[in-house]
Amino acid sequence: MSLTLLLSLLAGAGVVGIVIGYVFRWLLVLARKGSIELEVKQILLNAREEAKKITETAEVKGKEAAASSELEIKEKEEKLSRAEDRIFKREEALDKRQGELDREITGLKDRIEEVRTIKERTEVLLKERGEALAKVAGLTKDEARNLLTQELEREFNEDFMVRVQKLEREGYEKLERRAREILTTAIHRLGNSVASDTMATAFTIPNDDIKGKIIGKEGRNIKAFERATGVEVMIDDTPGSIVLSSYDPIRRAVARVALENLIVDGRIQPAKIEDMVEKAKAEVTKIIKDKGEAAAYETGVLNLPPQVIQILGRLYFRTSYGQNVLQHSTEMAHIAGMIAEELGANVQVAKAGALLHDIGKALDHEVQGTHVEIGRRILQKFGVDEAVIKAMQAHHEEYPYETAESYIVQVADAISGGRPGARRDSVENYLKRLSDIEAIANSFPGVEKSFAISAGREVRVFVKPDEMNDFAARELARDIAKRIENDLKYPGEVKVIVIRETRAIEFAR
Repeated sequence: MSLTLLLSLLAGAGVVGIVIGYVFRWLLVLARKGSIELEVKQILLNAREEAKKITETAEVKGKEAAASSELEIKEKEEKLSRAEDRIFKREEALDKRQGELDREITGLKDRIEEVRTIKERTEVLLKERGEALAKVAGLTKDEARNLLTQELEREFNEDFMVRVQKLEREGYEKLERRAREILTTAIHRLGNSVASDTMATAFTIPNDDIKGKIIGKEGRNIKAFERATGVEVMIDDTPGSIVLSSYDPIRRAVARVALENLIVDGRIQPAKIEDMVEKAKAEVTKIIKDKGEAAAYETGVLNLPPQVIQILGRLYFRTSYGQNVLQHSTEMAHIAGMIAEELGANVQVAKAGALLHDIGKALDHEVQGTHVEIGRRILQKFGVDEAVIKAMQAHHEEYPYETAESYIVQVADAISGGRPGARRDSVENYLKRLSDIEAIANSFPGVEKSFAISAGREVRVFVKPDEMNDFAARELARDIAKRIENDLKYPGEVKVIVIRETRAIEFAR
């Protein structure tokens, strides 16, 4: 009984504990619920206050924006109003001007009609007058005009001729004086050596024993060398010397460098010869590039394509009448630049045209055409400025002078090639050129005698005064100069002077 009672008490105590726990839990939930409601109410209160502040701020900003917009709209309306006023006034002015123009056009039309009427009346009167004069004089209109023209020519021919000669003389004197000043300044500022340059083909060897090595057994070395270089090796009895012969100066340069290296190396055999020739070609190619770059840098002609620089450098191995072509082109560039500065022309174009004027000579034996035409094609192919091409293409008058720089390049070419000692010419060619100049002058009718002087740069022609007047003498000078240009080749220019001398002789007895 006690155990059952004890269990009953324990069960009752458990039930009471559960009930008490539930009651405490319910009270705790109620307390937490009240706390959450308070927090929610506080959040709602804060949110209402924040919303109120935001609303008030937005209202203030809205009022400010509205006021600013109204002010801006008002300013724009005022500007539009002023613009409309200006447009209205301008339209009124245009309407007024249009009315004036209409009135002027109407007046002009009336005047034109009046002038036309007067002109027609004048033509009728002139015709009637001409017919009356022709009837009185017994001449037609054309006959009277020709008679009057001939009479005026006879009366004023001498005065007109004297006036023309005076104007020409004064103009020529001024132009020659200015040209002489410019050319003298350019020549004096450039003091380069003008000694002739010859690409020597004679090769000096240390001793004659080297000749045997160069020839080789049964001539195999010399044959291999000639086959690899394209140069003929001439070994004669001249001590300490071998001659390299080839029409191509680049090949001669390669052969010279290769032979020098072979002699230094000492092993002269076909395999070594081929190796040395390849190295010599690379070395000469580098020399060509260096010479082209040095010429462009010295003259200040920049931004040239690399291909043009490479072709330009080949001129280092070319000569013209004994004058090194690259040195001649460099000297021309300096002279052309100074002349262009004096005349106010484009200095860079003049320099570039002078430097590149003979670039076609680097390839003229490989490509068909004159060196001028070849040079044009080279520069056009690599995109050189068209102004430079126009400047260089006229230096031999194959193309017209299109720019001031083309005249400058031609003058610089004449100065550089015509300097004393700059170019070599044989005595036979010199004498033949003088005789040809005199023969051309003597071939014209009315010429009494002629003399070529100043090394063929001037020819003086004496004419028969009875057969030729002063106008005909001037025409003769132009004809002789044109004939010399077309028939002869000569450096620089030839000055033609026609002299007509009249002598009146009487005797007092």
